Amino acid sequence: MHRLILMRHAQAETSAPSGGGDEARPLSAAGRAEAVLMGRALAERGLKPDLALVSGAVRTRQTWEQMHDAFGDVEVRDEAALYNAPSDVIRRFVEASEDAAGCLLILAHNPGVHVLAAEYLIESAASPAVVDKLSGGFPTGAAALFTVDVAGRCTYEGFLTPRSLGAASA
Repeated sequence: MHRLILMRHAQAETSAPSGGGDEARPLSAAGRAEAVLMGRALAERGLKPDLALVSGAVRTRQTWEQMHDAFGDVEVRDEAALYNAPSDVIRRFVEASEDAAGCLLILAHNPGVHVLAAEYLIESAASPAVVDKLSGGFPTGAAALFTVDVAGRCTYEGFLTPRSLGAASA
């Protein structure tokens, strides 16, 4: 793996239809727009995943559905264990996929995605300015971008949010 994208699902509705649980919450209209915007922004930056691991929640699957046209052919795996997974579980998915993709996208939830991004920053001795950038939170639709070296170490490459790309809803 050469690149890693850690991404949080786009903005979801506050409740699920017909009283479904948290996993059944769909994207809001703003969230659908955020996901399309993020897919295009990642693709324009040459960040086209070979493999996307997507939480089984409705909102993460819908985020991927809105993004995938920007990327072309991508192997996609729904991973139920990514639903509200803590950082150590997400890290295991990253490590297990090191040889499976040149660019890996993990599409999951907070706080796990945010915590893992922060852990990678600390491990790579990122500058205080970079650490501060992520300390402000990990909004819906956000993506932390990393370059991965041959030893599997992640180095910060960037942080994109729908708001930073001009989305009005973020």
